[in-house]
Amino acid sequence: MLGPSGCGKSTLLRMIAGLEEITGGEIAIAGRVVNALEPRARGCAMVFQNYALYPHMTVADNIGYALKVAGVAKAERRARVARVADTLGLAEFLDRKPAALSGGQRQRVAMGRAMIREPSVFLFDEPLSNLDAKLRVQMRVEIKRLHQRLGATSVFVTHDQVEAMTLADRLVVMNKGRIEQVGSPAEVYRRPASRFVAGFIGSPPMNFLPARLVSPDVVALESGHRLALAGPVRSLAIGSPVVAGFRPEHMRLEPGADAIPFETEMVEELGATRLLHGRLAGADCVVAVPSGIGAQTVGSLFARIVPDVIHLFDGEAGNRIEPQPAALVAE
Repeated sequence: MLGPSGCGKSTLLRMIAGLEEITGGEIAIAGRVVNALEPRARGCAMVFQNYALYPHMTVADNIGYALKVAGVAKAERRARVARVADTLGLAEFLDRKPAALSGGQRQRVAMGRAMIREPSVFLFDEPLSNLDAKLRVQMRVEIKRLHQRLGATSVFVTHDQVEAMTLADRLVVMNKGRIEQVGSPAEVYRRPASRFVAGFIGSPPMNFLPARLVSPDVVALESGHRLALAGPVRSLAIGSPVVAGFRPEHMRLEPGADAIPFETEMVEELGATRLLHGRLAGADCVVAVPSGIGAQTVGSLFARIVPDVIHLFDGEAGNRIEPQPAALVAE
């Protein structure tokens, strides 16, 4: 579940866990409606942002605490703790206390405490946000491997689109308490359902240019330049305001009859990629090109936008507008 701060991600997670009352609808886990069940009876295990470890307990005691409370025999408890610790690479740290662990190790202890309960659903509430950039990458890989190994459903809340894109099988994009789109990461990236989704997914984000529909398959920018679309739009009247969107990596720096002047104002060198920031048709725009291509300093260039990569959004509601295939238009 991906979205900006305050959009309702954590609230939705707490509803699944039973920590928040719902006002309507049903929550079903493994085919069983759990609306009336207490949190402890829902089969959920939650991994928090702040780890929530007991500082006076060892790693082994932290991981096995839920089993101790449940009255599991000591021998069985030790065996299960050992299995979980081995899975998470914590076997050599079982006698240590949380203060003697790194941030990534503490996060793995928190995950082990959830795993040992063998839940139906893992609920992750921004568990990597307290880690540094390198450790976040390592933990993303570990969480993905763990999910593949255990096969249990995992609901992962984050505001970091890189985490969402790399971890998700299904991505839920939220905005102001509403679900904007549900789909695979590739589907959400390639066919965003709204301008919000298009601008939230992608780094750097999608470029947007205000325009008007001047014919079923052509839009005119405020600068007077025209962009051809991949197919005709029949759902809007000619003259309707629209927004043309295109990703920085889908632009080409080359002259031509359909090229638009691009005034470069700043260059970001990212190693394999170069980001050119500037103005295109009167609007801020970013062009992503391989390193070595484009100006190293500010200057005037020309940019082409291929019709197949242009996304069109309603100028008022912001919803995606789909061109009609030629076969449907002919009918």
